[in-house]
Amino acid sequence: MNTQSLVLQVSPEIGNVSAEYILPENAVCIITLAHGAGAGMNHSFMLELANALAETGIATLRFNFPFMEKKKGPADRPPVAHKTIDAAITKAKELFPTLPLFAAGKSFGGRMSSQYLAEHSDVDVKGIIFYGFPLHPAGKPSIDRAEHLKYVKQPMLFLQGTKDELATWNLIEPLCNSLKRATLVKIEGADHSFKAGKKDVMSILVKETHNWVKKKMKK
Repeated sequence: MNTQSLVLQVSPEIGNVSAEYILPENAVCIITLAHGAGAGMNHSFMLELANALAETGIATLRFNFPFMEKKKGPADRPPVAHKTIDAAITKAKELFPTLPLFAAGKSFGGRMSSQYLAEHSDVDVKGIIFYGFPLHPAGKPSIDRAEHLKYVKQPMLFLQGTKDELATWNLIEPLCNSLKRATLVKIEGADHSFKAGKKDVMSILVKETHNWVKKKMKK
């Protein structure tokens, strides 16, 4: 397994962010893996997920958003976040041009990635994986944040806990059913951090990701 730290230039105005890829032997694809609003690319969840995916032959490219790189301020606005995702996708293609490319993200990172894909339908990305799509703020049920999803041309995998306070089940389930390209995986008892008592949720996330990615690469 090959792990390499990188520096991504988002733009001359925005500057650089940290990144790291994990490349297993005989990798079958690569995923750009964007972090959430509350923790960066080296958060324990992000590291555990990337290493576990590598064990199944899936390479990942993790990266920081600029606000996390600077360790200050609220999460980046969409234009900055989208440029960061574009830089990560471009770098993944540059480094591994023969590997099928998928986008993914935890919470905020997934939503920003899908917004980017909704606006850039020509990007050669095979699909997108949401590790907890943040459908609405906690305690404020709504589907407004999902409006852009109908413009995403790629297949979508939603990995969602039934106790996710940012995506109540009675909203996320019908939403995914309304999207022709969406697959919804129900993780019983898991919250937005994918904690569900003693249940090994990480193994579920990795298994479902691996199986879905393999199916999409055959098409």
